[in-house]
Amino acid sequence: MKRICVFCGSSAGTRPEYSEQARLLGIAIVRRGMGVVYGGGSVGLMGVVADAALAAGGEVHGVIPERLMERELDHRSLTRMHVVKSMHERKALMSELSDGFVALPGGMGTLEELTEVLTWSQLGLHQKPVGLLDVAGYYDQLTAFFDHAVRERFLHPEHRRILLTDPDPDALLDRLQAWRPLAQVKWIDQRSS
Repeated sequence: MKRICVFCGSSAGTRPEYSEQARLLGIAIVRRGMGVVYGGGSVGLMGVVADAALAAGGEVHGVIPERLMERELDHRSLTRMHVVKSMHERKALMSELSDGFVALPGGMGTLEELTEVLTWSQLGLHQKPVGLLDVAGYYDQLTAFFDHAVRERFLHPEHRRILLTDPDPDALLDRLQAWRPLAQVKWIDQRSS
């Protein structure tokens, strides 16, 4: 794996643990000889991850739509900033540049990015690992929802296992590096009508 795409908030949130774990993730990625791909902002957890990776001597690629450059306060010290026309182009390029994905705490945008790469994996559109850094239980309710979707037969257990979850950045990166794509599982349940 050459680069990890990090999805995270343009806010730092309310808990200091969010920023601390974002910092540790940026450092851990660089320590493993990998680069970071992220949304290109200089604020919130986005800025924390980028600054930590850069300070550790790492490569950081930002991908930002033109319309968000001012709103998200684009980072001016990255290895490379990719400016795109739309959010769709942003997500496609972030995926193309990355060999795996990690989501830190964030809001709707982070959730949308995470669920899109999970769906792409479920449909066989990529075979890259997807991880969730569950800082201070931030994503407990989301993972409980996925477990509920399995029980209600809206999600196959095999597809639920696509999402690797850990509260520790190094342990999560270990799991991403050890991950092997699942055998293709039919995603439509034809047992129900």
